[in-house]
Amino acid sequence: MYIHQHICISPQQTNGVVDLEIINSSQDGKLLAIEPQLQGVPPSMLRRMSKAVRMGMGAGLPLINEKNIDGIIIGTANGGMEDCIRFLNQIIDYDEGLLTPANFVQSTPNAIAGQLSLITKNRTYNATHVHNGLAFENALTDARMSLLEKPGTQYLVGGVDEISSYNYNIDYLAGWYDKTKSNDDLYSTHTPGTIAGEGAAMFIINDIADNAFGKIEAIDAFQSTDKEQVEARFKNFLDSYIPDTNHTLLISGENGDSRFLPAYATCEFAIGSSIPVARFKHLTGEYPTSSSFALWLACHAFHEQGLPAHFYKNEHNLTQIDRAILYNQYQGKQHSFILVSR
Repeated sequence: MYIHQHICISPQQTNGVVDLEIINSSQDGKLLAIEPQLQGVPPSMLRRMSKAVRMGMGAGLPLINEKNIDGIIIGTANGGMEDCIRFLNQIIDYDEGLLTPANFVQSTPNAIAGQLSLITKNRTYNATHVHNGLAFENALTDARMSLLEKPGTQYLVGGVDEISSYNYNIDYLAGWYDKTKSNDDLYSTHTPGTIAGEGAAMFIINDIADNAFGKIEAIDAFQSTDKEQVEARFKNFLDSYIPDTNHTLLISGENGDSRFLPAYATCEFAIGSSIPVARFKHLTGEYPTSSSFALWLACHAFHEQGLPAHFYKNEHNLTQIDRAILYNQYQGKQHSFILVSR
């Protein structure tokens, strides 16, 4: 399946005039997304939207307005978690009395896909995948199956997640985040924990090769805490889909957490030291659907035929990028490999 248009909202300058040379710094261990100015959204709806929905609208609406699509497929781990907690607190505060329906409506995981459908009056296929760190990968798989079933159709596919205070506090207490870390030296610290992030990336995907930004060749998503199994799956992925690694870039989801470095190092060793490794979580922070940013980054690298120097982990002489392998994992349990070519 082919990627024809894309929009990315992140903590960096990735929307509108893209500038990846400038890196906005994290604050208190968080990288907050730069919200877009939403056009065509009634103010009465806008003020009720959570940040996740606003980011989803900002990335998805411009794409839907330009294309006739046959479905909206979104991956999100938490959806509007902030509104969900606000609604649950109201149940206690008002003793199950008069509750605000807006918080309930905005709190469901499918609020993003639903709002996109309502505003654009798109009554086609509408699905939301909520498989935590593999939510975006399952959205892509859904799109691929839909295209196999109905050739000639096209879909809006995206990944969206916000930093909610509830989720951040839970994950911080669980040891997933470290408030003392920043994105300025994310990869030089060798301790557990990383920085939190958020964002939204949306793509128009169909089965037409002409004028495409990139082609998604293969997806492998699985759950495992066994490093040897990750290594075996990665080697099998390389053998099955990548007979030639010339002009190939490995985009790694390394996030500065020392506990997950062995899995990334294993894959880097398996593909060989001659393959350049690009890291991106010093721009985004960690969030469950960050692989959607990695896919957007691969398309950007194809278009520009390179990335700024701060992305690269090792010395390289890559002057042409024909394919990118994305390896991302979430909390050491959920792993995915995606092969993209131009």
